[in-house]
Amino acid sequence: MKVALVIKTADGGRWTLPHVDELRERGHDVVAVLPPGSEGQLRKALHDRGVDVVQSAFDFRFRPGPATLRGLLGLRRQLRGLDPDVVHYHLYASALACRLAALGLHAARVHMVPGPLFLESPLIRAVERLLCRLDDVTIGGSEHVARRYRELGLTEERTPAIPYGVDVEQFAPPSAAYRAASRDALCAGDDTFVVCMVAYVYAPKRLVRPGRGVKGHDVLLSAWREFTRDRPDARLVLLGGGFDAAGIAYKRQLLERFDVATDHTVDWHDSVLDVRDCYAAADCSVSPSLSENHGAALEAAAMGVPSIVSDAGALPETLDPASGWVVPRDDPAALAGALRAAYADFRAGTLARRGELARERAERLFAQRPAARAVADVLERAARQRRGRRAGA
Repeated sequence: MKVALVIKTADGGRWTLPHVDELRERGHDVVAVLPPGSEGQLRKALHDRGVDVVQSAFDFRFRPGPATLRGLLGLRRQLRGLDPDVVHYHLYASALACRLAALGLHAARVHMVPGPLFLESPLIRAVERLLCRLDDVTIGGSEHVARRYRELGLTEERTPAIPYGVDVEQFAPPSAAYRAASRDALCAGDDTFVVCMVAYVYAPKRLVRPGRGVKGHDVLLSAWREFTRDRPDARLVLLGGGFDAAGIAYKRQLLERFDVATDHTVDWHDSVLDVRDCYAAADCSVSPSLSENHGAALEAAAMGVPSIVSDAGALPETLDPASGWVVPRDDPAALAGALRAAYADFRAGTLARRGELARERAERLFAQRPAARAVADVLERAARQRRGRRAGA
């Protein structure tokens, strides 16, 4: 079969690559439709694999006016020309565009949802209650997302839950030498409790939690301030720059608000090429998001690092009581309490065992390759069912 992968970014979205690889290994033809413009990491990775990449006629920006209509009609012509058996799309703007552009075409429409944030807007949720019925299948990137779509009226059969997963071969527990070198780079001794948070800084969204960054950096920095009052031997490593110009500005606000420059217990680095160095040095990872799918907690778990996560979205799915802690979202006091519990385990020498259990859980439930196989199965089934309906019409 032929699959058209449509996604509104040429840089992010590399979590689609395992799906592309699996489909091509099965002999299927994959073509990617990406936004027009400059090179990006996803575009390069697709080119390196020999996947055909088409510059979308639509820029995935829904603005009032004739340009949006022209773009959608252009995308429709492209999809008709590609003649795929399945149009497979990720991210909400891509879903809106594909649903409209592919109306009346014979291709099956499969939406895979990487996170629940947009569903937390009452306005978007009301619209989505109607528009999601244009999808043949809506794959939830977590059980949480799949449930949210069932609450909108879709059946369980049309809403399978498949994680994007984590590459458990690339993200693996570090050797003793690798861990020591990573901690040396932070000037952290064996008795230093190292906590990490790996996340881009996203500026506040207008429709969801206005005025707040969704990743919860402010929650962690507030909790850390309380936690380290009598624990100056602890270190917090924040890894992630602003996602865009607005994110850079918001990060600058956080740096000033929490006076990070003068806090010797906090290091905040912009994004790096290999986040594994950060996990290799860490004793504990924190994901304090206000909204999230599985996020960085899966990478941490795969590298044998236990996590503290908020109860937002699908984060509680990433661990169990033996491998980490779940705290209420937007609750710095509760987060400080979990940090104290992790610190006590670190001092007692039992925290590493939590990391081992986290790794075992990641291998069992969130390995990327089985997840990619499950996505490919869904696409094949959707194509067969659409062909069957056409034949019976």
